[in-house]
Amino acid sequence: MELTFGATDIFFYVFSGLALLFALFGVVLGKNPISCAFSLVLVFFCVAGDYALLQAHFVAAIQILVYAGAIMVLFVFVIMLLNADTKSLDIGRGKVSQVGAGILCLALLAMFVWSIQHGTVATKDVGLTPEKIESLGGNLMVLSTQMFSDYILPFELTSLLLLVGIVGSVALAKRRVETK
Repeated sequence: MELTFGATDIFFYVFSGLALLFALFGVVLGKNPISCAFSLVLVFFCVAGDYALLQAHFVAAIQILVYAGAIMVLFVFVIMLLNADTKSLDIGRGKVSQVGAGILCLALLAMFVWSIQHGTVATKDVGLTPEKIESLGGNLMVLSTQMFSDYILPFELTSLLLLVGIVGSVALAKRRVETK
């Protein structure tokens, strides 16, 4: 099987590789929580670039607005509210957890490289040609129909995960206030 790479493929792999590097070195191994949060913003921008290359412009815009914008402002606000510094990050940041995180990231990178070499990047042909998408009402109509029919369980689990994060941040902030 002959692999041909175009500019879109190259940019996709560049954005994906940068996202992995920012995630590993900036978020996982970072010492300062604010720097980790801003590295996560860079990861979100790289993922948005991947979405844009896949012609999912709406999802890319939402990725930037919601995740890189609103969610990261919330993260930074909570970090500053909790007054987290490098000493508060020592829990779970020992050599064992750093080595484990590094091994996990290297395993993901190895799977990424293997999928590039073997041409097995997961693609699912759902039979949606651009003409069929337009006849169904456009990208947003197809996206919303798919999200609330076929993918309702992952959508609701994501909502539950966000709720758990909110409850956890309130619990941390309340515990911090009670100890003062």
